[in-house]
Amino acid sequence: MPIYHPPMDNIKFILHDVLEAEKLTEIPGYEDATTELVDQILEEGGRLCENVLFPINQSGDQEGCKLENGVVTTPQGFKEAYQQFIQGGWCGVSSDPEYGGMGLPQLVNTVMQEMICSANFSFGMYPGLSQGCYEALHQFGTDEQKQTYLPKLIEGIWSGTMCLTEPHCGTDLGLIRTKAEANDNADDDCYNITGTKIFISAGEHDLTENIIHLVLARLPGAPEGVKGISLFVVPKFLPEDMGENNVVCGSIEHKMGIKASSTCVMNFEDSKGWLVGEPNKGLKAMFTMMNAARLGVAMQGLGIAEVAYQNALVYAKDRLQMR
Repeated sequence: MPIYHPPMDNIKFILHDVLEAEKLTEIPGYEDATTELVDQILEEGGRLCENVLFPINQSGDQEGCKLENGVVTTPQGFKEAYQQFIQGGWCGVSSDPEYGGMGLPQLVNTVMQEMICSANFSFGMYPGLSQGCYEALHQFGTDEQKQTYLPKLIEGIWSGTMCLTEPHCGTDLGLIRTKAEANDNADDDCYNITGTKIFISAGEHDLTENIIHLVLARLPGAPEGVKGISLFVVPKFLPEDMGENNVVCGSIEHKMGIKASSTCVMNFEDSKGWLVGEPNKGLKAMFTMMNAARLGVAMQGLGIAEVAYQNALVYAKDRLQMR
C-alpha cells in the first residue's frame, strides 16, 4: 500500500541550517516570518497533505476526470478536499496581504508545493495554475482587474489557467490564430476573443465558482510573430453578474498519468476579454506566469522524487529475495 509522510526533519534542516531562512525576517514585510511560525504553518500543511490529499491520490488517478455536456467532473473526494484546502488559506500563502493573502515569503509556498506534489500531483495542478494567474495579474493587471480577480483567486473560490498552445502550432506561439476584436457594443473596453486553445490544465472543472483564463490572442493589424501577441483575461463567468461568457470545454485529454487533473481543449467564440498590460506585449506578461510554472514544475519533480523514495525504501526493506 502506498505511503507518504511529509519529510519535516529534512525540510527544517534545509530551511534553517542550510538556507538560514530566519534571515528573511530582516526584509520589510516579512518581519513575522519567524522560524516558529514557518514551522507551524508547514507542519499543518504537511498534515493536510498526508491525511487529506494523499488518500485520494490513487483513487483519483483510477477514476479520472469526466466530461459531459461541456462540464468536467473531478474524481470523488476532490471537491471536499479542495474546500478544506481553501478554508485553510493555502491558496494565498505568499500572496499580497492587500488582496487577502498571508504575505509570507515565497519560500514557504514553495515548500508547500513540494508536499502537495508528493501527496497528490493531480490535485496540485488546480491551485498551481491559479498561483501563476495571480502572479501575472498582480504584476500587469490594472487596479480594477486586481480588485476584481485577485481576492477571489487568493481565497480560492475562483481558479486560473494559462491559455497559450493552439492545435496547429504547438509551442511556436508566433503562429497563434486566436483573435481579439474590439467590442463596439460594450462600454467597458472589452474585446471579443475567438479561437481554440489545447492542453489547458484545469481549463474546466467543478472545484470553483469561476475559472479565470489568461488567453494569448492577436489584435487586428498586430505585427507578425511573437511581437504581435496580446494577453487577455477571459473569465468563464462574467464578474459583474456571473453571466456565462461563451467559454466551452470541447474535450479533455486522455493521459497516461495525473488523470485527476483536467487537461482541456478550450473553445472561445466571441468571448468577452479584457486586455492585460500593453497591446502586443502579451508574451512578456505571460512569461510571468510561465516562469512561476517553471518553478512549480521543479517542485513537482522534487515532490515525486520524495514520495517515490519513501515507497521504494519501504519495498526494499520488506521484499524477500532468494531464501
